[in-house]
Formats: sequence, C-alpha cells, structure tokens
Amino acid sequence: MSLTEWFHIAIKQLQGGLKLLGSVPRVAEEAWEGKRAAWTESRKLRYPLRELPWDDQAAQAAMDEAEALMLTNGPATRPSSLNMPLCETDCELLERIKNDTAQQNRSNITRTAAYLECYRGYPELHWALLAHLVSRNGGYNMTDLKGGLIGNLIGEQEKEWLYRLLERCNALIFQDAYPQLQLYMHSRRLGRSCFHLLPYFHVSTFMKPFWERFWAWRDSSLLTVALIINEQNYIEGRVVKDPYFQKFVMHKPGFYLHDWLQLNQIIFPLGLNDGLAGLVMERFGHLDERIGFGKSLYAMLFGHQQVLDQVSAFVTSVPHTGSRSDYWPGLFTSYEQKALRSLRESATLLAHEWLPPGKRLYSPELNAVWLDTAYDPIPRYDWFQDSSTLGHLSKPRRPLLFAMRHEHRHGVQKTAMAHDAQASLRPFH
Repeated sequence: MSLTEWFHIAIKQLQGGLKLLGSVPRVAEEAWEGKRAAWTESRKLRYPLRELPWDDQAAQAAMDEAEALMLTNGPATRPSSLNMPLCETDCELLERIKNDTAQQNRSNITRTAAYLECYRGYPELHWALLAHLVSRNGGYNMTDLKGGLIGNLIGEQEKEWLYRLLERCNALIFQDAYPQLQLYMHSRRLGRSCFHLLPYFHVSTFMKPFWERFWAWRDSSLLTVALIINEQNYIEGRVVKDPYFQKFVMHKPGFYLHDWLQLNQIIFPLGLNDGLAGLVMERFGHLDERIGFGKSLYAMLFGHQQVLDQVSAFVTSVPHTGSRSDYWPGLFTSYEQKALRSLRESATLLAHEWLPPGKRLYSPELNAVWLDTAYDPIPRYDWFQDSSTLGHLSKPRRPLLFAMRHEHRHGVQKTAMAHDAQASLRPFH
C-alpha cells in the first residue's frame, strides 16, 4: 500500500469515527425519550390488575416443613424414600419421565416448546409459562452470538464459552424442573400424588413441601416462587460458581460487554412489531438478584391482565426459532442475504424506526448456527443445606416500569454503535 492510499483510508476512517461521535447525542436523546415513552406505555399496560393470591401462613408452614426435611436428611444423606419398594406403575412412570426429559432436553428449541405444552395442558402451572418465555430469551441470546451486530465484537472462542454458559443454564434448569412438572401432570392423570418420586430425579428436598401443598390447594404463586428459588440455587453452584465458567466466561470482556450493552434484557413479546414487556438483569452473577428478578418477571406476567393475554396470544401463534425476527420482523431477519451489510449500521438504525426490506439486522435461527450440545455430567448434591435462602419466600411485587420496546431498541442501537466503532478501528492492510 502506498503512502497516498494509506492516507486516504485513514481520512475515511477518521470521518467515520467523527460521524459516530456525532450520533452519540442523538442516541442519548432517544434514550431519554424512550424512558418517558416507557412510563406512558407501562401505565397503559398496568390495568386491569390480576390477583396474585399469597398466604403468608401457608408459606411459613411450607418453609418449616422444608427446614425439618433438611435437618432430618442432612446435606449428604441419601433420602430414605429411595429405599422403599416401588409399585409397577411408579417404575414405569419413572422410566417414562426420564426418557421424555432426555428427549425434550436436546436443545433450547425443544425445551422451550416443552414448557409451553406443560402450561397449555395445566394453566395453574404458572412457572411453566414463565420458564417458556425466559427460555425464549435464552435462545435469542445464543443466536445473538452469531448475529450481525456482535459478530465482530467477540472472538470465536469467547462466543463458544458464552454459548456454553447459556446452554448449560438452560439445560440444567430443564433437567431439574421438567420432571417436577411431569410428576404433577401424571398425578392429575392418575388421581393421586406422585411426589414421593421427586428424590429419584435428584430434586432438592426444598421442593417437596411446596409440591404437596400445591397438589392440595393449587396455590400457583407460592409454587412459582419456590421454583424460582430452587432453580436459581440449582445453577448457582453448578454453573455460576463453577470454576470453568468463572475462568472462561464470568471474567471475560464478552460477559462484561453484555452488561454494558444491556444485552441481558428479558423481553416478553406482546405481538409482532408491537409492544414488549420486560426487565433488565443488572448482575447475573448475584444469586439474590436473580431470584428477585425472577419474582418481578412473574408478577409482571401474571399480575397484569393485558400482559398475560397478549403474551399468551403471541406464544400460541409464533413458534420459537431463536431468531429475534420471531417477534420483531420489522427490525430483524433470519435470512443473512437480506440483512444489512454496512459497517455503519448505527446510522441506519437512527434514521429508521423500521428498517426497509433487505436492510434489516441479521438474527439467525438457532438450528442454523448452533448444533445440539451434549452436556457434561451433572454434579449430584442438594443445594438446600441451610435456611439462608428462605428469606426470598415472599409475595412477588409488580414492577412499575416494564414496557421495554424503546429500551430494547436503545440496547440494539448501543450494540450497533459498538459494532461500527470496532469496524472503524480495524487495522489497515
């Protein structure tokens, strides 16, 4: 390359950088306008309210029973129920649920669909719909790693590590929770409680009192909060605090980039190219925050009739593929040849509320970019070894600000700006 050619390229890159800086005030202005719009939209979505029945005495009784079981069994003691002989029906049921769990745990796509089937068959299982929606978001985050904006921000090895974290969380929660849902569904079919089989699926002793109470009283809110507490504790030691993920994911730039760009949004679509409800997870690495976040998501979903009705209509009519074009086809496309190819994608986003056909952001379907992943053996231990987490067993509170359409688009804009900045700083050749 001649000096003159190098100089012209440098000038173009400098001009691109200046244009990028010039767009920052506009992005900040849009963020402020988005906050105001979010308050307005949240007020419109807030009513009518749905009751979230909560019985403090029932919650306390379940906590007391869980503590008693913990003290009786001890953290390292094999549950005595495993020594009891099982009838032929129970043996067949165990085998059937184990096979069904393995079959449905192949990928994020199959898990997400399985959760929805549980909820559609038994709508009192509120947690199943919540898990379906959170699992959809897990799929979006997985495909983002191969999408058009993040592609040049994170190295291939780091993408692989981030995917493994997302996939491991998704798979382990399903491995633990799906047999519990199935035991309830078979209990309904057989007309008797099957929750004496929980230990055969290595479910924490923490859950048994809550399922037995749910079997008798159908107190959906209490069971949902218990499952939120259980599943977040389940992945705390097996994923979040695991030395592998601590070394290769939790302290890597790509993980912090997710926080800065607010890519850890959990969004619940209210229709195609329409509103979004949701919240932003600030600190994934903190157990207390994940539990509180889950409770807020639940209260937002089941505490507002409009949100529940519109979300239910969406998930029933739009199958999950992992592509963000599932819920926002005016901004995303799953076809790479129809996506933006510009190195100045933030400018395009700022200029259009909806991107024109052939110039949308690339968000691939999951099965097109990630293969089904066989996961490592699961450490078998009961996380419930002390009563410290029982303080989370309280009535969920509805968040005030939960309309997310503008916040979500702002997060996409920030990612596009980072994409453009990275492109501007590429070395000369």
